[in-house]
Amino acid sequence: MARQSAVRKERPQKASPQAPAAAQDLDRLIHERMRLGLVSALAVNDSLTFSELKRLLATTDGNLSVHARKLEDAGYIACAKSFAERMPRTDYRLTAAGRRALERYLSHMEALIQAARER
Repeated sequence: MARQSAVRKERPQKASPQAPAAAQDLDRLIHERMRLGLVSALAVNDSLTFSELKRLLATTDGNLSVHARKLEDAGYIACAKSFAERMPRTDYRLTAAGRRALERYLSHMEALIQAARER
């Protein structure tokens, strides 16, 4: 016969009705590390080039372009392509929708942090 383990598995506690925010409700599009970095960088700059973002975020061309495309498809960032001295140049800027999404995300994170500190 198998013995029951003396260690009980704890059940996840349900969020209280007063809980200001739940972690699963975070904007997953922004919550991913690289996209959060990209949106944050654009929030404090009028615009940044692809090369500047790549250097700032210490990432590869492919990784940056995949994440930038997701944010662009969501309407959080805008992309403008041009040429500078015969070289292609891609500039990114945060849109009004992207700024609102970042503000909501930051407010949500602040509420989670506050709730954790109050425990």
